[in-house]
Amino acid sequence: MTTGGITPDMLAAMAPEDREEFERLLQELEEAATNKKISLYKPYAKQREFHALGATITERLFKAGNQLGKTVSGAHETAYHLTGEYPDWWQGRRFDHPVRCWVSGKTGTGTRDTIQKLLFGNPADKSALGTGTVPKEAIIDYSMSRGVPDGFDTVIVRHKTGGNSTVHFMSYEMGREKWQGDTLDFVWFDEEPPEDIYSEGKTRTQAGDNNKGGMVFVTFTPLLGMSNVVRRFLQEKPAGTAVVNMTIYDVDHYTDEQRKKIIAGYLEHEREARSMGTPIMGTGRVFMVAESAFVIAPVQIPEHWWLIGGIDFGIDHPTAWAGLAWDKDQDVIYLCAEHRLKGANIATNAAAIKRNPRFANAPVAWPHDGAKRDAGSGEAIGIQYKRAGLRMLPAHATDTKGTNSVEGSVAEVNEQLQTGKFKVFNTCQMWLEEYRMYHRKDGLIVKLDDDLISASRYGHMMRRFAKPASECWDLTKKRKQGTVAQGVHYDTLNFGFGERPWQ
Repeated sequence: MTTGGITPDMLAAMAPEDREEFERLLQELEEAATNKKISLYKPYAKQREFHALGATITERLFKAGNQLGKTVSGAHETAYHLTGEYPDWWQGRRFDHPVRCWVSGKTGTGTRDTIQKLLFGNPADKSALGTGTVPKEAIIDYSMSRGVPDGFDTVIVRHKTGGNSTVHFMSYEMGREKWQGDTLDFVWFDEEPPEDIYSEGKTRTQAGDNNKGGMVFVTFTPLLGMSNVVRRFLQEKPAGTAVVNMTIYDVDHYTDEQRKKIIAGYLEHEREARSMGTPIMGTGRVFMVAESAFVIAPVQIPEHWWLIGGIDFGIDHPTAWAGLAWDKDQDVIYLCAEHRLKGANIATNAAAIKRNPRFANAPVAWPHDGAKRDAGSGEAIGIQYKRAGLRMLPAHATDTKGTNSVEGSVAEVNEQLQTGKFKVFNTCQMWLEEYRMYHRKDGLIVKLDDDLISASRYGHMMRRFAKPASECWDLTKKRKQGTVAQGVHYDTLNFGFGERPWQ
């Protein structure tokens, strides 16, 4: 037994009744730590986001690297639903009745050694029952699997309403037929399921939660590349689906030195998947540079740097805008800001871009389709954005040769990423999501979910038309007015924009 900082001499000096009370309290604390793991979970921001989506989303994917906490998240959410004991911080879905659910991994032994262990304790140690996320006093009964030694088949868990919840352990190796027939409130897939298994599991939830419809959630590291299940969430994106991506940089249980060591220890072609949750695309990936080589924390933008934005107009896809700062002296481009919104009108998008204090008056590069006339107004899209207050460049984006080659601009960005000449603020998470999925098929770049990538390409291509930050911020006028003192550095990281000025 530990003594919580109390030395043996201090313990010996206590009065007998005080020492007895101290040891009793210490024993209660240790039992709580062992048997009440459900109350000890302190989720990271990405884990909270994943849980919260359950309130409105029926199909969720938690895509993350190895050993970052994705399965732990699944185990705690399952325990909350089984017991009905939700923590105060919980914003996800709540079941007000006992639930029926399936939990599954690739194999029976794998399910036992991961999901069962996290939920109920070490399978090989019967005395450990109740040391997982489901409290011991809530476990009413269980039956053993016939084919998996020490593996559970079904566990009955007491729900706070007085009824009993049921959790049944499954595996993908059972085959599709074993996944047919039941009605469930939710299914948890740990590790990526085959498409037919996923479809059957989802079907089991359609009449769940007292005919209101249940849910499924998936937690895995995408080592199988662009499989059909991954494609469903990342490319097809049907209504009712959502994805949360957690990287090794989103967790605090590793130091920077440990992160470097862990990433270096993975096979080169698996590093992005195992550390960043990025599907393995093989030679199909457009950009092959590790994010650790170019992602940085936001830095101050000096007034002598040059600014430009790029916009990709959304018609049947989101409108996206990217803000770039160019350190001409070092010839380094910084991607500092992003905006992406689907279904919004021109006024809304322009207003959102203008709210960024550092880029509100920066020139904006745009693609050739900006010269097309809008069917409703009969006016070119680019002109409408200019009327809305953006500083649109007079002609569409081209390189210095006058061409607008996608391959050419991608090649230039790729080279700068490799040579340290292109940096990305770590606040530009939507751009990074697109970066991870930007790929080729049959040798051609797939033009799908690349809105911010495209916007940043346009700005990058037209950087020769960037304007000095001092001009964009109108510092001469502000100094004459006394708003900004002479010789005082302009605080471009924090002025007038709350906690996240770079968004």
